[in-house]
Amino acid sequence: MSLIDQVEAALDTIRPYLEADGGNVSVEEITPENVVKLKLLGSCGSCPMSIMTLKAGIEQAIKKAVPEITAVEAVNLTDIDDPNAVLPENLR
Repeated sequence: MSLIDQVEAALDTIRPYLEADGGNVSVEEITPENVVKLKLLGSCGSCPMSIMTLKAGIEQAIKKAVPEITAVEAVNLTDIDDPNAVLPENLR
């Protein structure tokens, strides 16, 4: 099974949860460094919790299923560098 197929299979395990909230993701690219670039779709693209969903949910699911993947990034998520962003490590 190719790397993209493995990533898609991992995403298929969490897509029902994203779709339940009106969102989804699409794989835009897997770089030579094994970084998955995703596009957040639907409500995931505008949800204030999307950074947390990306890091705590999507990235963890992909890395668990496909250990070769080094990172997961959203190509349309501009707040990732926002120091006030709701990241898992900022939740207390």
